[in-house]
Amino acid sequence: MRFIVTGGGTGGHVYPALAIARGLKAKYPAAEILFLGSEGGLEADLVPKAGFDFQGIKLTGFKRRLSFRNLLACWQAARGFTEALRIMNSFKPAAVVGTGGYVCGPVVLAASFCRIPTLIHEQNALPGVTNRLLSYITNAVAITFPDAVRYLPRRTRIKLTGLPVRPEFMSCTRQESRRALGLPEEGRLVLSFGGSQGARTINGAMVEVLYHFREKSDLHFLHVTGPAQYDDFVMMMSQRGFGFPDNGNNTIKPYLHEMPLALAAADLVICRAGAATLAEITVTGKPAILIPYPYAA
Repeated sequence: MRFIVTGGGTGGHVYPALAIARGLKAKYPAAEILFLGSEGGLEADLVPKAGFDFQGIKLTGFKRRLSFRNLLACWQAARGFTEALRIMNSFKPAAVVGTGGYVCGPVVLAASFCRIPTLIHEQNALPGVTNRLLSYITNAVAITFPDAVRYLPRRTRIKLTGLPVRPEFMSCTRQESRRALGLPEEGRLVLSFGGSQGARTINGAMVEVLYHFREKSDLHFLHVTGPAQYDDFVMMMSQRGFGFPDNGNNTIKPYLHEMPLALAAADLVICRAGAATLAEITVTGKPAILIPYPYAA
């Protein structure tokens, strides 16, 4: 049996897709799973590291305003649809599962065109544009929050499932996780991050937090800046008198692949309020200070 899983752009789409892929593999150990994502997207890095076959499709997301780049996005979407059709005909999956993001569009559309059963999972209370469009053609929609129902077509087959979380979040222990991450085994640990892409406002606020608590030897911070904002963060820290790599009671990372370990190690989490993050925090039972992104559901 073969399955295609697709979704990407942000960790909020990629990580639920990986959890679904692992769930399929657990239920069907002999199954072949192919992950389709965008070339150069976050998924191109995360999926192979998770042990799944990955194939990239060259796509560009649409701008929600008049832009010449949308013409390029349309052309790439059409080409992506053609490429996805070729993959459907050669791989012949039993079903296709999508978790959102613009790459999900041409892949699920191609599967529907080939009469392959399709399912999409929506993580948010307000469904994303891609999933709202796909809900008209997909066989079923799995949702995380009941509020999402009112934004979907009435004839859609909907199932309230919650948000799938990777099993690693349930198996890590505090002390083992701290040792694995090279963090102090004693004292309190605060984990802070702004989602897979980082958040400029949270980074700026954390510089001041780290400066305020810089002399607290019984308190350690693990802050994740986001890859594109790491250099700016280091500069702000330097302006505050911190030295690198020895910068006192804090550890700074551009990105953290070992988030299950980090959550297990932490005593408090400061972060955005993305659906995947909320599910992971809930599963691990960690107290959290949430800073929602004001322009997202």
